[in-house]
Amino acid sequence: MNQQDMSILHLVLNASWVVQAVMLLLMGVSIASWAAIFRKFFALRRIKALNEDFEREFWSGTSLNDLFAAAASNAKNAGPMERIFASGMREYQKLRERRVADPGTLLDGARRAMRASFQREMDMVESNMSFMATVGSVSPYVGLFGTVWGIMHAFTGLSALAQVTLSTVAPGIAEALVATAIGLFAAIPAVVAYNRFSRDIDRVSIHQETFIEEFSNILQRNLGAQSASGH
Repeated sequence: MNQQDMSILHLVLNASWVVQAVMLLLMGVSIASWAAIFRKFFALRRIKALNEDFEREFWSGTSLNDLFAAAASNAKNAGPMERIFASGMREYQKLRERRVADPGTLLDGARRAMRASFQREMDMVESNMSFMATVGSVSPYVGLFGTVWGIMHAFTGLSALAQVTLSTVAPGIAEALVATAIGLFAAIPAVVAYNRFSRDIDRVSIHQETFIEEFSNILQRNLGAQSASGH
């Protein structure tokens, strides 16, 4: 058995059609997984940058009304934190327009609007995560299925031979093991990326929840000041 016969390409081309189908499926899944990984990487980086820009503007002393006007005019390009802020301010202003004077009702309405917006934003941030988790958990087993099938096919072919040597057994087993290798090639990056992105998403979530609490405290202080001036 020369080196050319044992090349990866030669092993793939000479595998049984079931093993080839498994390899093709896993390669397609791997490509889709890498595409999802790159999309998620750039999306999370953009979210982090937009949130930091808005938070810097929020704490710069700009009035809430000016921030809300800017958020409303820039809704399509706004980050998650800016949209959460806009949802809270929108509900707050609607309740004020309806002559709602109770500070608790105003604050609860704004908080509920921000929590609902927060859940929508997190659903978007977590998109494709379940796909990466599925690739990471299922791909090795799909590859193992291809390996088991390939070994069964190899031994079935060897049963007709009078004498079995390592040179006759090795190609069939090597062909089958390529399926497991491709399965691991698809699974390992997906698992690593899933763990990394899960940590990043948790940080985004905590950051946005902290902002909701801080903004709620600002609204509460403003309402307290207005009530005091009214008295």
